[in-house]
Amino acid sequence: MIAPRRWLLAAATSLLVTTAQAADYQAPLDSRLVDQRPAVEQERIYPLGALRKISGKLRMDGQVAARGEVHSMTYELPAGLTANDAFTHAREAFQGQGAHTLYWCQARDCGESSLWANDVFSNARLYGADEQQAFVLLRLAAPEQDTLVAIYSITRGNKRAYLHLETFVAGEALGEILPTPATVLRELRSTGELDYSGLDGEPATAWVSLLARSLQMDGNLRVVISGSHAAAWRDALIGERVRAARLETGQPEAAGLHIELIR
Repeated sequence: MIAPRRWLLAAATSLLVTTAQAADYQAPLDSRLVDQRPAVEQERIYPLGALRKISGKLRMDGQVAARGEVHSMTYELPAGLTANDAFTHAREAFQGQGAHTLYWCQARDCGESSLWANDVFSNARLYGADEQQAFVLLRLAAPEQDTLVAIYSITRGNKRAYLHLETFVAGEALGEILPTPATVLRELRSTGELDYSGLDGEPATAWVSLLARSLQMDGNLRVVISGSHAAAWRDALIGERVRAARLETGQPEAAGLHIELIR
């Protein structure tokens, strides 16, 4: 049985060290590199929402648009390793190295697979069943905060599974990019916690609004808020109409802002 966590952790470490040098990515055993595109400077748009076409034009709720250096690789996965498993372990590997999740979708929540394959990645191999796809856009931790990693997985109708990895190093500082509310909620449900080490001060208005919108998408969730300003964050979220009974405060000495799901 293949151990995807082992090789993906090694790949993540390698990529984090070399940033755009995605050629150092260590593929899973018996996988086949079917497409590799060397680093090239170009304008790049990464979706922050489901893809759809209206009157022949690609539409999405949000996006990251910048010019920088792009490098990509696409692997056909071996039998016994599903696209979803490969995607999950790749995502967790990068998150474990401190990468921040900007957008994460799965299955039909991503929109049409054909649009991801043709309009985003320009790679026809990535066209498959809408319910068999997953995408995540990650931002590396400082000092490489201007490097993005896009991971896309798909299973085609012929049952062949693919994992696509793309790195983007922006030519200029990307500035602040907030994750989408649905992404925050998906990450909280999946991992059970949110860790924002950079939010170490008084509640930031944009982040309060984002977290409130995320929590309001599922009124049954209850969380513990920890950090030096945990009480202030709790008050701010209550001010944004999140019910007080859903919010508890934890350890005040924790660095940054930490939110943990009460199961």
